[in-house]
Amino acid sequence: MRFWNVISRYLKGFHFRNIQVLISVSSITITVIVVLLVSIMLFDRFSKAAEENTFLGLGQTIEQVNANLELYVSGMEDVFDVVEEKINMASDVSNKQLGEQLDTILNTRDDLVSMALFTEEGDLVRNMPEIPMRQNTKLTEQLWFEKAVRKQGTLQYTPPHIQNLFKWQYRWVVSMSKTILYQDDARLKKGVLVIDINFRTIDQLSQRVSLGKKGYVYIIDSIGTIVYHPQQQLIYAGLKYENMESVLNYTYGSYLDYAEGEQRIITIQTVVPTGWKIVGVAYADEFLTTTKELSDFIIRVLMLVIVVVLIVNIYISAKISQPLRKLEKSVKMVEKGDFQTNVYVSGAYEVEQLSKRFNLMLRRIRELMDQIIQEQEAKRKSDLDVLQSQINPHFLYNTLNSVTRLAEMGKSEEVVTTITSLSRFFRISLSKGSHIITVQEELEHIRHYLIIQTIRFKNKFEYEIVSDEGVNDYLTLKLILQPLVENAIHHGIENSPDKGFIGIYVKSEGDNLVFRIKDNGVGMSAEAVEKIFSNVMRNGPGSGVGVRNVQERISLYYGKYYGLHFESEQEEGTTVTITIPIVKLEKELSEGEES
Repeated sequence: MRFWNVISRYLKGFHFRNIQVLISVSSITITVIVVLLVSIMLFDRFSKAAEENTFLGLGQTIEQVNANLELYVSGMEDVFDVVEEKINMASDVSNKQLGEQLDTILNTRDDLVSMALFTEEGDLVRNMPEIPMRQNTKLTEQLWFEKAVRKQGTLQYTPPHIQNLFKWQYRWVVSMSKTILYQDDARLKKGVLVIDINFRTIDQLSQRVSLGKKGYVYIIDSIGTIVYHPQQQLIYAGLKYENMESVLNYTYGSYLDYAEGEQRIITIQTVVPTGWKIVGVAYADEFLTTTKELSDFIIRVLMLVIVVVLIVNIYISAKISQPLRKLEKSVKMVEKGDFQTNVYVSGAYEVEQLSKRFNLMLRRIRELMDQIIQEQEAKRKSDLDVLQSQINPHFLYNTLNSVTRLAEMGKSEEVVTTITSLSRFFRISLSKGSHIITVQEELEHIRHYLIIQTIRFKNKFEYEIVSDEGVNDYLTLKLILQPLVENAIHHGIENSPDKGFIGIYVKSEGDNLVFRIKDNGVGMSAEAVEKIFSNVMRNGPGSGVGVRNVQERISLYYGKYYGLHFESEQEEGTTVTITIPIVKLEKELSEGEES
């Protein structure tokens, strides 16, 4: 129950910009990324190692088969050499002693089927066992005979075939053949010696190999003809297919092959004497199961790490965020207007420093407020000073609220920027007690105001300030733009769901200097525009005090023919035009010297 209470409190305070959420999410994200990267690297490394071990094991198995087959073929070659030697040493190939020797050799091995010597023309010289030959065997066209004659002096091997040379024999054999010399009637002649080996022995050597439940071994010769295959009948019937092209490209080694919708591991070894290739076929799903097991293990570890990191991060982030929440509560008191409150929060070093800096800022704000109040009190000696004094505290109050909110959110850099712009704003506002400043100073004044407001409203609007060439040196009554821009922000853009825009344009038109303030806010009805300059005083937002202030000051200084003009349309925006006479700096200075 207590656990669920903690979770409910955590979810209640959940917000994507909450520091506790940011710490938890960022830590979990970093941890998950790191664990994923490590897992991927481990998975890649172990899967490669498993694959290499599988290839190595299969290669060793096929290599053992190859060694056994090479040993067997080498033994058969030794038998062939002995038979050839006996025939070469015999004074006459037809003598009885040679026959006994050949018969002894034939009977010592069960896998020897027959041996025979033929002339190059295909006539039988001698054979063991002594069985009559068949007629029409087309002996000279048989593969073993052609190969021996074509490559004289070299021992040749044939793929398995039915030997049908002699009567009463139909044996499945592999033939070894070679051209040799022999003595016949005291004359040295050349003939073809052929020894047939029972293929059953090679078949048994291949069948002993175990490559999983579905794996098998088959043998092909150097041109891709199948010597042995456990499913040879299916291949001849076209019901099974082996990719010989890729196999022929390898002398030895392993590679992955996709056939019949399954991934297979092909391992190849070459029998050196014969040039045959032993091909091992193993199915990957029987040998590479380690990869799947490893991936399942990594997923379980990743889930466990995420859960542990989540719990640890919730605890740590709560410890970090608690002092900040206390600071937030203290700052809310300042937001309500109690600037005499000091904030004291203990915790992390940065939190304590933020608390101290905020206290310094409050003290500085109080000093600025006291200074501003004193300056405004001093300017109440004239009607212009009284009207002007209505602007500064109004703006300052909004600015200080903005600074308070920024401080609550810990945005110390924006607080510094706001106070700096506020300082420059008031420096121009004071302007050494003069009511008249240049257009350039007035535009600089409103630029600092807009900087403050964009920070306050979190970039809700954009602005631009454009002045025609030469107008910056003209003189104007100060603080005539700020109240109008403030109205555009608060009553036009702030209530609009779209991003706002404020444009300030200054140009000369005849003998007049014209300021235009345009916004794309919610606009006003014609009735609301008519009430702006009414003498009825209203309380609360939109009371029109700032607008009437500017209008009265312009009228007092320049006359009743100058002042403000409003053009507005609901949902489109408002344009305020300020018209005053052009007064050049030189003229104003000379008048000041004469006075």
